[in-house]
Amino acid sequence: MRLRHIEVIQAILQTGHLGTAAEWLQLAVSDVDATLKDAEQQLGFMLFASVRGRLQATRETMAMQAQIAHLYEALEPIQRLASSLKHHHAPPLRTLCTPPLANQLLPQSIALLRRRFQDTPCNLSSQPTRDIVRSLLLHEADLGLSLHDPEHPQITSTVLAQGKLQLLAPHGWLKPRQKYIALQELAGQSMIGLEGQDPLSQWLDSKLQALRPLPVIQTRVQTYQMMRSMVEAGEGLAVVDPFTASGAREAGLDTCPLSPPILVSLYGLTVKDSSPSPALNALLEIVTQKAQALLSPIG
Repeated sequence: MRLRHIEVIQAILQTGHLGTAAEWLQLAVSDVDATLKDAEQQLGFMLFASVRGRLQATRETMAMQAQIAHLYEALEPIQRLASSLKHHHAPPLRTLCTPPLANQLLPQSIALLRRRFQDTPCNLSSQPTRDIVRSLLLHEADLGLSLHDPEHPQITSTVLAQGKLQLLAPHGWLKPRQKYIALQELAGQSMIGLEGQDPLSQWLDSKLQALRPLPVIQTRVQTYQMMRSMVEAGEGLAVVDPFTASGAREAGLDTCPLSPPILVSLYGLTVKDSSPSPALNALLEIVTQKAQALLSPIG
């Protein structure tokens, strides 16, 4: 099959009508019909059957549907890049970050970058660190931002900023002007737990399990942002990264660092021996400055 066959099949799968598929592809109905018939002739079986005025995928088409959709999605980045090149735009800056950085730090940093590089499109996405590394190695992304150093031999990890692990509590729970809280003071407290393979949360979980009496953890969630939401709902206390704590503090929750302090680093991840674009270098500079500004009020 040719790419045009794939486009027509996918369009009909999505719309169920030749006419609507033609509008979607900006082609004449006769062209779509001819392409469909050509594909069926090459394959040797029918792709769609007319059922109550709609084109319904045959059993053979249903078997191919997942792969067709995957191939069609893979074409979209190429089409976007071709469009940028056609209009003499810079290639997009593809940036990935872990969820704690997706709410404040990265959006604010990109907004500042766009003022300096107005012709550079930006693609943003939130992924776990292991997926960020995979995307970087496959050249599907240019920059990763994470609170975890993957220690991969083909990835350069640069520390951009550092903060401290923070306790998150309902407004008024901490004493006025309290500057820190000892880990032992969390013994017996109702707390929200964090699921998953985050190295920081695993280390913290082991420390909490050593407290006596044990903290009461009846709710576990998957992200620090969800932990913040549970604290806001009155479910208990949480220990979160400094970026989540920054946003929570602005929203009125109590925050303070643990004692002794537990440092959390923000890493910029790039492929070794890659040549960063001026926009990427500028984004790293902006992220560093913005991160330090966000972290300074929370200690």
